Amino acid sequence: MLRATFLHLSGVGPVTEAELWQSGFRDWRDLSERRERLAVSPATRERMEKELVSSEQALTERDVAWFARRLPNREHWRLFPTFAPETSFLDIETTGLSPYGGIVTVVTVHGGNATRTFVAGDDLEELPAYLGRFPVLVTFNGSRFDVPFLTASFPQMFVPPAHIDLRFLLYRLGLAGGLKRIEQRLGLGDRSGVEGVDGLEAVRLWQEYRRGNASALDRLVRYNRADTVNLEPLLRFAVTELERRVLPGGASRPSR
Repeated sequence: MLRATFLHLSGVGPVTEAELWQSGFRDWRDLSERRERLAVSPATRERMEKELVSSEQALTERDVAWFARRLPNREHWRLFPTFAPETSFLDIETTGLSPYGGIVTVVTVHGGNATRTFVAGDDLEELPAYLGRFPVLVTFNGSRFDVPFLTASFPQMFVPPAHIDLRFLLYRLGLAGGLKRIEQRLGLGDRSGVEGVDGLEAVRLWQEYRRGNASALDRLVRYNRADTVNLEPLLRFAVTELERRVLPGGASRPSR
């Protein structure tokens, strides 16, 4: 999908990108080799060629931030197929809805062939350094909840340059509502052992743990990990469906 993307080029918006696809420009290489066919000025062609060269360099260097700065936030999903190894999925549990009236209790990060959970009072302070390894972040409603909560708790925390918020991505596909409702509708994700646990129960489990019930923390961690790990199949579904809807022919362009 990334090589078929032209939105990151100066002066190219959604309409122009769609026109390029319809005109047969399949990817960066097509555009570079056949740029003389574009009805634009020589100066624009030269600028476009320089940006295509820079695109290839950034891709070779795995420079996610370069693309993230040039793509609209709502289009950061296009980065995932190329940068899946550098992607982290994250979900947090808290004792309240505001960072000024609650604390972060449990956080899970899933990515890089590992799933790690951080717990307040144990190793939560290690989260910022660990999350900094991943330039692509995936959450569900994280732009409004998880990220603001974490940055208030860790003011110096590095926020990955690319953020894919699945709540709004799935909404574009007609899938509204909470995470569990969407999982059930699509038949994706695994909640074995934590059926029936929700956000309110997560607060109660933390309180039980603080009163000395170690099994409550185990259940809370399993719930948080399910919330996090289940984001991956949802993202893969969303990216596949958006590629089908966006690209002519309904499939991602082959790499060349």
